[in-house]
Amino acid sequence: MPVDLKKFCSQLYLRYSTRELARIVGARHLSQQQMEKAAIEARKKAIEQSFAEAVTEYPDVEPHQLWDAIYVSHVKLKSGVDNLDVIGKIVSSHQSWIKSSGHAYEEIIKSKATEALSPHKIKIVLQRDLTEMLRTGSLTNASRDIEIFERMKRGTFDLYAIVSPEKDKNYCFGCIQCKTSIRERVKGDREPSIQAMNDFFWSTIFVLNGDFLRLPEFIEMVNGGTEKFSGNGWHGMYVFSHLPQNDRIYPTNLAFTNFQEHAVQAANMWLTQRQWLNTNWRAD
Repeated sequence: MPVDLKKFCSQLYLRYSTRELARIVGARHLSQQQMEKAAIEARKKAIEQSFAEAVTEYPDVEPHQLWDAIYVSHVKLKSGVDNLDVIGKIVSSHQSWIKSSGHAYEEIIKSKATEALSPHKIKIVLQRDLTEMLRTGSLTNASRDIEIFERMKRGTFDLYAIVSPEKDKNYCFGCIQCKTSIRERVKGDREPSIQAMNDFFWSTIFVLNGDFLRLPEFIEMVNGGTEKFSGNGWHGMYVFSHLPQNDRIYPTNLAFTNFQEHAVQAANMWLTQRQWLNTNWRAD
């Protein structure tokens, strides 16, 4: 990894984390516990902002390399260590990264995808947002759908797609998983995705690091068509990578162009001919 890229990401992360912590704390006098919570929130926002700016500054670099550079900066800031061999042994710092980066990754997708989809009256929401909509009765889905959402194990899906064709009409039509790597429990994630498609929901997954998609088994898990994986695992997998499209595996970026097009098609199908939004459905 180029030294200037590492330096750029380190400076970005330090600047944003310092600024965000100052913004959150302000002039308040906080307890140690409150300061720790503020620091976690600041780090999460710093990851979001650093990644978005780094992708813009280095468009030809694989996004997961930028993510890794920000990871080193995060651990260095928290632990004071920048030697990768030593970093791997610092469990508390690594766990801090997992917690902060996972939420940041979801927030990036939620905010950027919603921005792209807002002209089409579609938004992406977090699990906690959907839970609140269920609590307040603001979802317009039929009772069968509501029962499915309430039965879903927390953590099965990270984001949800909501379409609002009319005022006070909010339909959840899509279930979305977010993984920084295709390796992360992907076989376990495939089954609930297939179940969601069988329940006539649009099911997709976002992956940050697509390196393992160079291996046939992982490609087959997405696209199907083999003895081991007869059917596709998702309607589409969106990978932040410069890899070429491979059937249902789509390279994407923070403009979310292909995801936007597919979400609009899926929402229209869900609203008009939901019975055809099955596992075989494919966006044009």
